[in-house]
Amino acid sequence: MTAPATAGPVASRRSATLVWGVALSAYVAAVFHRSSLGVTGVDAAERFHINASALATFSVAQLAVYAAMQVPVGVLLDRFGSRRMLVAGGALMVAGQLCFALATDVRLAVLARVLVGLGDAATFISVLRIVTFWFPGRRNPMLTQLTGTLGQLGAILGAVPLVALLHHAGWTTAFLVAAAIGATVLVLVIALVRDTPRRDTATRAAPDLATVRHELGTAWAEPGTRLGLWTHFVTQFSGAVFALLWGYPFLVQAQGLSPTAAASLLTLMTVAMLLVGPLIAHLCARHPFHRSVLVFTITGATAAVWTVVLAWPGHAPGWLLVTLVLVLAVNGPGSMIGFDYARTFNPVSRIGSATGIVNVGGFVASIILVLAVGVVLDLATPAGSGTPDRSAFRWAFAVQYALWALGLVQVLRWRNAARRRHTATVRVPVALPS
Repeated sequence: MTAPATAGPVASRRSATLVWGVALSAYVAAVFHRSSLGVTGVDAAERFHINASALATFSVAQLAVYAAMQVPVGVLLDRFGSRRMLVAGGALMVAGQLCFALATDVRLAVLARVLVGLGDAATFISVLRIVTFWFPGRRNPMLTQLTGTLGQLGAILGAVPLVALLHHAGWTTAFLVAAAIGATVLVLVIALVRDTPRRDTATRAAPDLATVRHELGTAWAEPGTRLGLWTHFVTQFSGAVFALLWGYPFLVQAQGLSPTAAASLLTLMTVAMLLVGPLIAHLCARHPFHRSVLVFTITGATAAVWTVVLAWPGHAPGWLLVTLVLVLAVNGPGSMIGFDYARTFNPVSRIGSATGIVNVGGFVASIILVLAVGVVLDLATPAGSGTPDRSAFRWAFAVQYALWALGLVQVLRWRNAARRRHTATVRVPVALPS
């Protein structure tokens, strides 16, 4: 196993915290832009006169671009550094929100979500790389969790406040304000973020194609990287899809909640995520040899609660819906364990590539689920009905069980492979941090 990656930063704690805080604000903005469709899905369907499958293409376009760009962005990140990637990503997201604000045509709206996905793809792993270069390695697990967790403040901004603004000021004004928020953060990044605490930059000369292929191949060949990918896959998709698109329609159309109550539950989910994130980070740092136990526990709990909700006759009671969103809140912090595997099993020279590979996992699963839910809703909605009923949503969310089964099998497979690789490289077998 490779030693935990660290760049040996020499920054003062105050400087490091300032740079990380501004970079974190870029990720908060990215999550806000990403999740802005989730609570406006019903309004988007009305604005563009589309059904559930067509609405799903908005999120699929955004998530597909995000997932497809993770490996290229990882390579670009190792080449150009975090600051340039954050600036480029922020500019793309601002452009996307401007397009979405003005769009009345479905094609322009899809293009807008593609731009948001492109910018979003460059943001999170760029912030993680700043953590690697600015902080000691022993603080990386906690700061990685805090980055992923505090970034969800953007989802809070994209819930009740955005719904209120949308219904008070209209579609165009709401998304113009979203673009303005992104532009403000972009200025802060340009002014205050640096790649490393030293005067030199954390970039390299442009590698040739053979070198890029070798580095990607080396990162991919590392079992710990694939363990991280499948960890991200199995832990992220349920909570992500609920927050990004289908949770709000499920709560309003299938469970009979008001728009405000549904948005409040999504906000509760985000707040709970903020509280759970540091706990998951603490457990990973204190028990690095049992991280996979956390993965299995989080996935099992999520599947169990969904089973109760989907099997409940009639509308689920309030306490059960609260339980559902609280369990889903653990999904995001749980998926961060995948990045901890990438950091643990790879040297700093390929941390961007390895992190990009890991980040593909959860978003591929989310794309599959977003699209599958939309298709099943259309197929299961009674003819002549304007909106899906509880039965349609029940069948649609049942798709999750196939993804959970696949993900858990692969996590077990690559955990064992990582252990075998480690055992083969040391003289005396020791406990393994997986």
